[in-house]
Amino acid sequence: MTRYADIPKPIRSGIVVVDPERGTPQRIIVLQFNPDTLERSLAPQSAGGSGDSGGGGSGGGDRNEALRLKGPAQETWKFTAEIDATDQFEVAAPDGIHPELATLEMLVHPTTAQLREASRLSKKGTIEISPIEMPLTLFTWGSKRVMPVRLTELSINESAFDVNLNPIRAALSIGMKVLSVSDLPAGHRGADLYMAHLAQKERLAALGLAGRDAGLGRG
Repeated sequence: MTRYADIPKPIRSGIVVVDPERGTPQRIIVLQFNPDTLERSLAPQSAGGSGDSGGGGSGGGDRNEALRLKGPAQETWKFTAEIDATDQFEVAAPDGIHPELATLEMLVHPTTAQLREASRLSKKGTIEISPIEMPLTLFTWGSKRVMPVRLTELSINESAFDVNLNPIRAALSIGMKVLSVSDLPAGHRGADLYMAHLAQKERLAALGLAGRDAGLGRG
């Protein structure tokens, strides 16, 4: 059997749940297969209104605000990941992929302890109960993309089951919103991680090839 020892092992993408106070990982979710495609969307946070208010334009925006930004762009990610227990026979899976699915689902659920505490405060007569705060979640796609995120979509398509009806194969449609300094309070660990993510973009942008006017016919 031929072995290709010089072929590098691919880095896996994944999700890391971090304690926002200590910065220590609480849970690491490594995607079994890297998604084949990524859908990314960036929406600028423009200071002015849409449209052009001058020069005969029909918009109602302020011309003094046309080039101003209120903050970082709102960035969203979407991709499809797969989990397949039949691809890892060496790992015992008496519950199928229930544990992997439950781990991902708990990213959008509060814990029973948190729900009981909220119920206790409600019965105690607490006037205002703050919404339950979830742990800080990071998405990693290689060393150049590590960012704080909030899951906005988790759709699960289970396509195969064992004799006990445990799911053994599923496709996951995952949507995420990148949390920027506009979303997090000052001093929050997630805000620092976003700044590091944005600084990485700046470093990569500086490596891009510079064009010349002649290439645009402006010579």
